[in-house]
This record gives sequence, C-alpha cells and structure tokens, in this order.
Amino acid sequence: MPRILIVDDEPEIVRGLEDNLRFEGYETVSATSGRDGLALALREAPDLVLLDVAMPALSGWDVCRELRRKGIDVPVIMLTARGAEADRVLGLELGADDYVTKPFSLRELLARVRAVLRRPGPRQKFEEFAFGDVRVRLRSRQAFRAGREVRLTRKEFDLLVYLIEHRGEVVTRERLLDEVWGYERFPTTRTVDTHVLRLRRKFEADPDRPGLIQTVHGQGYRFVAAE
Repeated sequence: MPRILIVDDEPEIVRGLEDNLRFEGYETVSATSGRDGLALALREAPDLVLLDVAMPALSGWDVCRELRRKGIDVPVIMLTARGAEADRVLGLELGADDYVTKPFSLRELLARVRAVLRRPGPRQKFEEFAFGDVRVRLRSRQAFRAGREVRLTRKEFDLLVYLIEHRGEVVTRERLLDEVWGYERFPTTRTVDTHVLRLRRKFEADPDRPGLIQTVHGQGYRFVAAE
C-alpha cells in the first residue's frame, strides 16, 4: 500500500487530501510546514510527496531542492497557485516529477498520483556502468569522465541512466518524455533534444559527430556504448 506524504500549510487542504487518499486505499502522513515535511520525508521514506510551494520559512521549492541534494529520489508532485511557465520550469529543474496548479480537480490529482506511482523506480540493473573513460554510478547518482566528476542535473542523470539501461534500442522522444519526464504536454520533445545535446557536450569526444548517443532520424535516439 503506497504511503503518500502531504505537505501543505493549509490544514483544511491537508485534511481533505488525507480523507480522499485514504478512501482510495493509500496510507498518508502529513505536515503543515516545510521543515516538518522535510523531516518526515527523510524519516518515513514515503512513496510519493504532495508538496505545496508557497509555505513560510521553508518553501516547497526549498524542500524539493534539499531532498534532491541529499540523494532522496522520491517522486514529488508540486501543489501551487502559481501557474506561470517560469514557475513550472523551476519546479522541474529542482527535480519535481509533476506540477498541479490550485485550485485543482481532485479527480485529476488522483489520476496524476496513480500515473507517477506507476512509473518504474530506479531499476537497479547496474551499480556502475563504464564506457570509454566514463564511469556512471547509479547508487550515488554520479558520473565521472577521465576520473573527474561531471556535474549533471537530476533529469540529465535520469536520461543518461535510461539510455544506458535501454542501450542498443531506438527510443522515441515521446517514450523518453513519458518514462523519464512523465508528461504528455509539458515539457515538449524539444526538451528531450536539449537534454541530449547537453549529455553529448559532456560525454562525447566530438559532440557535433556523436558516437554514443546517436540520432535515428524520424524515430529518436539510440545509446550504442558497450560496457
């Protein structure tokens, strides 16, 4: 039974979400401040966090940032009244998995919860993968090239791991959006291209003539490095 952590400084929202999530069969824990929510996330190991953005002292963005800094890869759905694209982008860059704008439809939120929980978690198919002078360590979420650590955003690392795990396969941009980002409408396939370009710049010997992450025209990408 998945356990969901609800973090929102509005008690009535917390109570409403608890009631409905429990009715749907989920376990819940809750907090009404960012600090308490962060502590619960670290202590309770929830399967998903519903995280309000606009909280005093420690905002939802701060909580999400701290979770990712500590290597906690729990899925996070941000709850916020902010609807501007820049705010959505910030949430995604900090490592959020989805973004729901208040006031939201309970039916939509539950659908998003189910969708996020259905996504496969870290597939421990390898502890360390090497190609050329690159080493990728799954557990510590680190990548090294020629012995020096390469700084990657969370999504860059997730994309790299996904390509490694599906090496040799042609994976479409739409599949990458669905399984790495988990969005149907936002971000767009252009986001995939941008992240692939960043990975090429960091790992390819010649980013303009990529040999690791190859473009399969009209289809998507294929990772071809052998371990």
